[in-house]
Order: sequence, then structure tokens, then C-alpha cells
Amino acid sequence: MTDVVIIGAKGRMGDTLVRCVQQSDDLKLAAVMERSGCEEGLDSLGCVCGTDAQEVLTKVPGAVVVDFTSPAATLKLLEIASVTGNPVVIGTTGMTNEELAQVEEFAKKVPVFLAPNMSVGVNVLLKVLPELVRMLGDAYDMEMTEIHHNKKVDSPSGTALKLAQCMAEARGLVYDEVKKHSRDGIIGARTKDELGVMAVRGGDVVGDHTAYFLGPGERIEVTHRAHSRETFAQGALRAARWLSEQKPGKLYDMADVLDV
Repeated sequence: MTDVVIIGAKGRMGDTLVRCVQQSDDLKLAAVMERSGCEEGLDSLGCVCGTDAQEVLTKVPGAVVVDFTSPAATLKLLEIASVTGNPVVIGTTGMTNEELAQVEEFAKKVPVFLAPNMSVGVNVLLKVLPELVRMLGDAYDMEMTEIHHNKKVDSPSGTALKLAQCMAEARGLVYDEVKKHSRDGIIGARTKDELGVMAVRGGDVVGDHTAYFLGPGERIEVTHRAHSRETFAQGALRAARWLSEQKPGKLYDMADVLDV
């Protein structure tokens, strides 16, 4: 039985995670956390609950923390978990390179898993797309689009950035040097190596990502559509089970969990 702590238990993702843990045969809801002022009703879950991470994690030693919050909140959580020893599964997106470097430092002290998308399908794409890039060669322009609900705060999505990065690297390019997150006005023709990553926001779309390979006389589109947040929740809990048996030393990701 793996003990689990859910951060932001009353949010969209947190609520889904709580339900998935409660329905599981091999997971136990050890604790939940929320921001101060949002904790009303948490005690009905029958586990440790609170707003102070230090206080909560001290009461559940060894429990795996699952966090889908914000970069600042995640870093503060890692600082505490590195002292209490709780492993941490991170689904937070929108981190800068500097923030990611801090996460890697914490991973040397406590087991840490980080993935912008925890669905099996997206992580299979991360393996498939580079092979497609190599097979098509540089005669095909590469682009990426993503669609998410109107409440998503970061853009482009962490998943889109990860997919685009793997495509760029497969062609021997440095993503930060070729990325285009917007096009506006008379900017001239598309350069050979640039890779556009465009975001659409609206409605209640859970997450759509499409990689485009546009060549002479044809184009290939590879799309992943998530129909439910439960897809991500189950992936995060799969990671939590796995991380509970790991040691610190490296920043783990979904490739480690899936062994691909």
C-alpha cells in the first residue's frame, strides 16, 4: 500500500486525484492540502488535512506527495519535502529553466519525479516523433499546436514545449534558437529551421496536441487528445507507486516509469 498526499485537493486536478486514490486498491489517501481559506470540507475525507506543508508532511513520513500547483508553490514544497524526506511527483508546468535547475538540485536530496504530461499516449509520442523526424528529413517543416480550456494559465503548454523540443533535437537543432511562439505582421518568409508552437484557449478542452510535418505536396499530422483529467491522474498515481521505491540522485520522468 502506497500512502499519497494530494496538494491542492479542491482544484480540478486535485479533486480527480483524490477520487482516483479513493477508488484504488493499493493506494491510501494519507493527507490532503489546500491554501489557507480553501480548506473547508477537507476533514470529511478522513485523512490528515491542513494548509501548512511542514506540519502536514511531518505527520505522514514516507508518503508520496502529488503536486499540480504553480512553480513557486512547487519549489516551496520541495524545500520542505527535502527535509521531511517525502518523495514528490510534480505535474506543475510553466517552469523557467532556472526553476527546473532548482528542481534538479532538490532531486539529489529526495526522490523527485517531474513530467509535463503523465498520459501514456503522450509519452509514447515522445519516443515516436523523433523517429518520424529522422525518417522525413529536413524537407518537411515542423510545427506544433495545442488547445486547452480557458482556465489554463501558462502558454504554450508544458506538453507542447516538451514535444516540440524532442522534435527539434531529433533534427539536431537547439529548441530555444528555433522556437516561434507567435507570428504577427509582415515578418518575411518562414525560415527553414524555425519551429512554431501555437496555443489555442477556450471552452473545457482537457488537452489536444498536434505535431505537423509539412512537406512538398503533402503533410502529416500526429494528434493526441486527452478526453479526461483522469488520464493524467492515473499517470501521476502510477508514478507515485513507482517513486515510492526509488532513491534520490536524479530527476525522474515518465520514461523511467514506463521503462522506455
